[in-house]
Amino acid sequence: MAPPQGSQAPLEFGGPLGAAALLVLLPGTMFHLLLVAGSGPARLLGPPPYLPGLETLWSPRALLLVLAWLGLQAAFYLLPARKVAEGLELKDKSRLRYPINGFQALVLTALLVGLGAAAGLPLGALPEMLLPLAFAATLTAFILSLLLYLKAQLAPASALAPGGSSGNPIYDFFLGRELNPRIGSFDFKYFCELRPGLIGWVLLNLALLLQEAKLRGSPSLAMWLVNGFQLLYVADALWYEEAVLTTMDITHDGFGFMLAFGDLAWVPFTYSLQAQFLLYHPQPLGLPAAGAICLLNAIGYYIFRGANSQKNTFRKNPSDPSVAGLETIPTATGRRLLVSGWWGVVRHPNYLGDLIMALAWSLPCGLSHLLPYFYILYFTALLVHREARDERQCRQKYGRAWQEYCRRVPHRILPYVY
Repeated sequence: MAPPQGSQAPLEFGGPLGAAALLVLLPGTMFHLLLVAGSGPARLLGPPPYLPGLETLWSPRALLLVLAWLGLQAAFYLLPARKVAEGLELKDKSRLRYPINGFQALVLTALLVGLGAAAGLPLGALPEMLLPLAFAATLTAFILSLLLYLKAQLAPASALAPGGSSGNPIYDFFLGRELNPRIGSFDFKYFCELRPGLIGWVLLNLALLLQEAKLRGSPSLAMWLVNGFQLLYVADALWYEEAVLTTMDITHDGFGFMLAFGDLAWVPFTYSLQAQFLLYHPQPLGLPAAGAICLLNAIGYYIFRGANSQKNTFRKNPSDPSVAGLETIPTATGRRLLVSGWWGVVRHPNYLGDLIMALAWSLPCGLSHLLPYFYILYFTALLVHREARDERQCRQKYGRAWQEYCRRVPHRILPYVY
């Protein structure tokens, strides 16, 4: 039988064998990190302190909490939005519409959490439930991915993602067959991309901070910095939510286990690793060192936000005074490539800012353990891989114009290094 339309797209992540390995490796890595973060040695490498049994992982209460959390964020998603934006043009020339109310969801969540804490909501109990919560989130991501895979069997060829219809069920389940799975106006991928995982991340950070205050009388300066830096990052992502509509996740990747697990489980439970580490391994941090780390984070954020804002402004309105004077390269598609400003320094200046911030989040944890630096190691690998995927797509899309851009801007992420 001939493979479905779209199977000509190059296979990612090592094809079916790589996808099958990642189905096991990604959850396994997450649980390993959760186990070692609370252990005495806190070793990134080496065996975990113990292997949890099903009775340790499974908790109906944890599953109920995860489902209630998803339900709450879905309810916020369905509230009237401050703005409704259109996505990029699809194969059938249509454009989907998306509510821009992620920051509103963050504020409403903060209000509810504040009221709950004032009424005695035991947020400090969440750190003790990290393993069953992570297991429940993983189970939810698996079931959601399976349902979406079955739903995609009925989707027209025009609705499939470029790389999600290989004909191999394991690969397609992992990568996702359908580009924009929806029920009515509810877009599953767009909803999961920023809301439950990112907001859940800062909620877990807050719970870890409160637990540290309970154990030691007050949160440490290091814990305050980690919470503040990461809250800024999440608030920025939700305030500029519309920008996600032009990212590879939304425009190219299907919604399968890779993104569902990443959004619902990997993000909140591994991105909060620094706060988890600090709860069990307090680190001294003086004001001069804290000031230097704050400056480093500010530099990273300045690069990250400046590059993203410049790109988004140019895409919306090339005549905007802030970008009208930038040099560009015309392409056969009618679009123009920025070759000055932030995007004339390196091809992905936003990735550079991201990595600088990642380093700033890890430094409050000291230099005695490698574990808190897992995030920057992982994120470096992720962004290098994503940059390679983006490079390939841009080369196919823009042809000679992209070759000229690469000649003019030879460095990809780090000037004069890579």
